[in-house]
Amino acid sequence: MRQPAERTLSKEDVLEPDQPVVDAHHHLYDRPGLRYLFDDLLADLRSGHDVRATVYVQALAMLRQDGDERFKPVGETEFANGVAAMCASGTYGPVRACAAIIGAADLCLGHAVRPVLEAHIAAAGGPVESGGRFRGIRHVAAWDPDPALLNPAYPTSEDLLEQAEFRAGFSHVARLGLSFDAWLYFHQIPRLTALARAFPDTRIVLNHCGGILGRGRYAGKRDEVFRQWRAALRDLALCPNVMVKLGGLGMPQTGLGRSRPDGVPLSAELARSWRPWMEECINAFGTSRCMFESNFPADRADHDYVEGWNAFKRLVMDASPAEKADLFWRSACACYRLPGLA
Repeated sequence: MRQPAERTLSKEDVLEPDQPVVDAHHHLYDRPGLRYLFDDLLADLRSGHDVRATVYVQALAMLRQDGDERFKPVGETEFANGVAAMCASGTYGPVRACAAIIGAADLCLGHAVRPVLEAHIAAAGGPVESGGRFRGIRHVAAWDPDPALLNPAYPTSEDLLEQAEFRAGFSHVARLGLSFDAWLYFHQIPRLTALARAFPDTRIVLNHCGGILGRGRYAGKRDEVFRQWRAALRDLALCPNVMVKLGGLGMPQTGLGRSRPDGVPLSAELARSWRPWMEECINAFGTSRCMFESNFPADRADHDYVEGWNAFKRLVMDASPAEKADLFWRSACACYRLPGLA
């Protein structure tokens, strides 16, 4: 029997509860042993932070079981759009979950991927100008020589982003008014920079601060990883078509384990652990090209929703109101074309 994602009641009060938030990255799925569906998401969205809207990102959920293999990921867009329609009815309050949808498509299909992208757009209500919700594609590229860091659900390779067929498929992303969410590891960032320079008209969003690793062969090498990551990140930031999502550091492969001293709020410990990485992203890209993300439920094993957003708020406590607006909602609204939601 599948169980809901484990929920812990936060002992923290919500910081700055009037700060508008757009959660720029979350998932929904029903997997053996783990379920995180609309009711679970809604409970988190109602836990105290002023979340106005969310961006749904593919997680191989609710794929079509029949028909052409290429079009099976369109089922996930249909699913997410159904959740969005439920929220748009107003039945569940003012929040607009899944207001933007990032789906999956195999860009290695080359030019043959275009009808798949068009099917995603149609499944989410048509073009943006007609009220459609589909905004882009995530083709997972995370690769490492260590098999323990690979996800078998996402076949990939070291040179994926340079392959001719991948780039042929990628060329259709901007042509259809879409963006590309990039999930890869820190040592792959130079390959993403080369892709961004080859396609300067395609908006690219680097996920999870750029894929920091601190487990396996990277254990005990945090300073070395940080130096390599920072150099690559700064070079990537020179590409004006790239933005970055600040989050995902609760995933186990980061190695950013927490050891909370007695009496210290968990969000304070999270902010301490995350600060060097997130401040470097903000310094490199500027607040107008950075956006906070919960990455729920993937980060849920590390912290709950209240604590995660409290940690973000602690990180930028001294920022100006305009900078906070960028980080918490405005950058996400601009990137994913969500005018007026915050």
